[in-house]
Amino acid sequence: MLDWLERSVVIVVAHPDDETIGLGAQLGNLRNPLLVHTTDGAPRSLLDARGVYARIRREELASALDVGGAASTVLREVGLADQEASYHMAELTGLLSGLFAERRPEVVLTHPYEGGHPDHDATAFAVHNAIHTMKRENIPVPVLVEFTSYHAGDDRMITGEFLPFEGCSDVAFVLTSEARERKQKMLDCFCSQREVLRNFSVDYEQFRIAPPYDFSAPPHAGALFYEGFDWGMTGERWRNLANEALRGAFRRP
Repeated sequence: MLDWLERSVVIVVAHPDDETIGLGAQLGNLRNPLLVHTTDGAPRSLLDARGVYARIRREELASALDVGGAASTVLREVGLADQEASYHMAELTGLLSGLFAERRPEVVLTHPYEGGHPDHDATAFAVHNAIHTMKRENIPVPVLVEFTSYHAGDDRMITGEFLPFEGCSDVAFVLTSEARERKQKMLDCFCSQREVLRNFSVDYEQFRIAPPYDFSAPPHAGALFYEGFDWGMTGERWRNLANEALRGAFRRP
């Protein structure tokens, strides 16, 4: 897994800033990566301000990539509303399977399935099932690597570490002082997310080969992190949506 920095890479994340949280210190070292955002980072509840907020988040992302030495990163935005990727899992799977089949990346990086944010879980679902679709069609598949996001702890949000999965081990890239400073500057570009981003360390970045998740089961026992917010989504509802997507046909656009 350690040689993925030298390979052709597609990164699929839910929101602008997720890539910086997960692998910001590595972005400037990648060879012509494609960065895909499944949402524009703006919830529909913002009504008339949604377009403005989405533009702000795109501008913050551009600034962060520039600071991180990754301004040449190719960007693609699916454009779903923040908090709504869960309603489009079959559509996202078809889109990503077509993208992967066309681009033929050697490595794909994405979120773990951990109940931190429904968009994270929906994005992970779509990436995993896009690769399963490629396997069924006998198309060479990429190595699937995941980075840390966040999930629920006993009384707080846990960041910078994975939920344990039997048989899976992770690799930590301990950042140099220069890399820590660069990543902090990248995070500082996301002024609209300042309060949330205070929870994330810049000391290291962790990665692992993605495990074979069962998306029809909860990612962990107890309440999921996103169930603490009034987003109209529960773990049970999310899993019902995932099961509906699994029963449907993943069609490429």
